[in-house]
Amino acid sequence: MSDFDLVLSGIVVLPDRILAPGWVGVRGEQIAAVGEGVAPAARERHDLGRALILPGAIDAQTHSLSQKGQEGFAWSSRSAAAGGVTTLVDMPYDEGAVVSNAAQVAAKAREAQREARVDFALYGTIDPEEGVARIQEQVEAGVCAFKFSTFGTHPTRFPRIPPPLLADCFAAVARTGLTAGVHNEDDESVRAGIARTKAAGITDWRAHGLSRPPLTELLAMAQIYETGAATGCPAHVVHCSLARGYDLAASYRAQGFAATAECLIHYLVLAEEEDMPRLGGRGKANPPIRSAAEREGLWRQVAAGNVWLVSTDHVSWSLDRKSHADMFDNASGVPGLEALVPAFVAGALARGVPLTWAARLMAQNPARHFRIDRVKGALTPGRDADICVLTPEPIVFDAATSGHNVVGWSPYDGLTFPYRVAATWSRGTRVFDGTTVADPGRGRFARPPLTHVLAEDEA
Repeated sequence: MSDFDLVLSGIVVLPDRILAPGWVGVRGEQIAAVGEGVAPAARERHDLGRALILPGAIDAQTHSLSQKGQEGFAWSSRSAAAGGVTTLVDMPYDEGAVVSNAAQVAAKAREAQREARVDFALYGTIDPEEGVARIQEQVEAGVCAFKFSTFGTHPTRFPRIPPPLLADCFAAVARTGLTAGVHNEDDESVRAGIARTKAAGITDWRAHGLSRPPLTELLAMAQIYETGAATGCPAHVVHCSLARGYDLAASYRAQGFAATAECLIHYLVLAEEEDMPRLGGRGKANPPIRSAAEREGLWRQVAAGNVWLVSTDHVSWSLDRKSHADMFDNASGVPGLEALVPAFVAGALARGVPLTWAARLMAQNPARHFRIDRVKGALTPGRDADICVLTPEPIVFDAATSGHNVVGWSPYDGLTFPYRVAATWSRGTRVFDGTTVADPGRGRFARPPLTHVLAEDEA
């Protein structure tokens, strides 16, 4: 009689090594064993040959509720399961209900639990009018990190947090043991750039990048890391499009500060001069997609170990919000959940970057970052059996025909990936089999243990 409920054998990709051939054994909802060589018996066994077996990805940045009536957790988690993503970390800037207090955290968690097909974690933020008063209560409600912005996208839904208040927020977050993540664009510089670009009469695909040159991003990063250094708070830049930005983060780490930066998959795949002419508004993101030379610099930063997380910043805007001829009239952000893992694997293989970085940057590090690594992030005995299987079958990505997204478009449409996601397991249950996904309602709220954080009166 077998000791395992499930055994998968193939090429097992771990953060520090690759087992080829290797196997993963599952008992109940957890990883029970990982080994090399001949796989043991199991009640259910899959010999996958040359397939890649990776830990399920943790997408560190999703926006499931940015457009009312559009996506929601039922669709975002469907895309996740089809893309090998087993945990969504959702941002707090929801249309009509910015998550900035314990009641809103609880309400969003209930909604996600009704709809999600995979597990989820939640960011919190603040209402600038309330200041830091509700940070601790959100921690107790289960948020895994906090998000702020140096740029004001919208005065209530996505507000700018001015430097003095940002420092107060960092100081309050530091007492919780969590991390402060920040959108990194200098507000004054961006607004001046937009005004200059409009005055020059440029409104086509070039306009977005021209209005947000590299300095707008780097000035904000310096502010974020200096604020972290002054308050003792782990400071995280949630999307850096510039190789120099990762050098900046590394310099702060070398000085002993907790300073990290996250790379979005569209920065690693797309390039302004190659892709923006065809994408137009569908490629608009903040910060912008940069040049091909900058893209290759980002891959060098991955290989050097300076990138902490790779995520999507997924948002499924309807096409009417992304199809204006005037770039300034388009919403910012792109969908990416279905493409995250295969796109990263494709880019790494093309550049000789070890696939161990996939396990590290999309599973191990995110689990540590959000303090959920007691249960998530690794093919390690005792952790949740979250597993992604990719088979060596080239696919031409086409969101319109996949059936697993609400919008039917993607900036990756037409790109060829050498591997496809063939199956996804979440806590030992197969939630994607290559064509179908699990029903809504099986997702679980992944939250840091309260023993990790300090109560305000103990700080």
